[in-house]
Amino acid sequence: MSSMLGTALRVSIFGESHAPAIGCSIDGMPAGVPLDLDELQNFLDRRSPGRDATATTRREADRARILCGVVDGHTTGAPIAAIIENENTRSQDYDELRRVPRPGHADYPARIRYNGFNDVAGGGHFSGRLTAPLCIAGGVALQALAQRGIRIAAHIANLGPQGIPDTPLNHMELDEDQLSRLSSHGFPCIDEGAAKAMRECILDARNDLDSVGGVIECVAYGVPAGLGDPMFDGIENRIARVAFGIPAVKGVDFGAGFSAAYLRGSQNNDPYRMDHGNVAPQTNNAGGILGGISTGMPIVWQMAVKPTPSIGRKQQSVDLDAGCDADLVVRGRHDPCIVPRAVPVAEAVCALALLDLILESQGHRAL
Repeated sequence: MSSMLGTALRVSIFGESHAPAIGCSIDGMPAGVPLDLDELQNFLDRRSPGRDATATTRREADRARILCGVVDGHTTGAPIAAIIENENTRSQDYDELRRVPRPGHADYPARIRYNGFNDVAGGGHFSGRLTAPLCIAGGVALQALAQRGIRIAAHIANLGPQGIPDTPLNHMELDEDQLSRLSSHGFPCIDEGAAKAMRECILDARNDLDSVGGVIECVAYGVPAGLGDPMFDGIENRIARVAFGIPAVKGVDFGAGFSAAYLRGSQNNDPYRMDHGNVAPQTNNAGGILGGISTGMPIVWQMAVKPTPSIGRKQQSVDLDAGCDADLVVRGRHDPCIVPRAVPVAEAVCALALLDLILESQGHRAL
């Protein structure tokens, strides 16, 4: 089971949704990087369950416990290990899933792949719960990148069947007003009206025993030009590989993304001009990446998040033991939409991919 990422910065994720604890190890973090544990916890709180009416009723403190690798507020250069204890589990809700798989979940293919020995409670190691330790590692990476002046922000770009839109993040330069508005009303949108409409959409889906998905936009500001490689090790490759480790992600694009297919080259190309002796692209359809290498413009990417597959409606399935058709009503506590809680996960993904690239290309002295 591949649960590791990175080259210079090696991160391993372990645990299951209803195990005693979940956690991560981070190997390759340079010594002397300041780490604010309160800031890290605030970042984890943005992802944790049970803090909003639009989320699951499962409540977990998601308190990160750093076991080693950090002393007196600084990284030591040794591997960092951290855990989050699972406190509010109800594994009995999942007893029948060994034989009747949930549509939209990994229950059936996992049973085939692991001969029925995989943990099904809460989705086991396939659960979105494992994004919590991913956010521990990503939260550490975010603080390390901040030392180099790199800041990462994400929001819900659009949500639901009608695609309720939010104001896009600035693709040309960091906008402090946008970031302030993004953190001002407790829901990951820039526009307060969009946040209200999205909340209503999610609650309507919950009332219908259904769920909705959406698209998250993430932008990294302050990434210098010249980072990355062509072909199979570019910035897009690295971010996408980590992003697809999030169970609900079904698509990733960069810059103009799929919209570029409907433009002419004269519209899609980013023209250059000189600005005080520096090369200055006039637009950013490339999303800050050409040939897998950073252009010096903000790195812009999006990820599509599917509707939560666990819904309260009766669904068609099969009884794998009896070899017959069966109906299934999923029990347990589930988000009618996981998109709001996935926003900090997108930031974590981006931070881990970029920090790994910086350490690989510039060494530990880069921090």
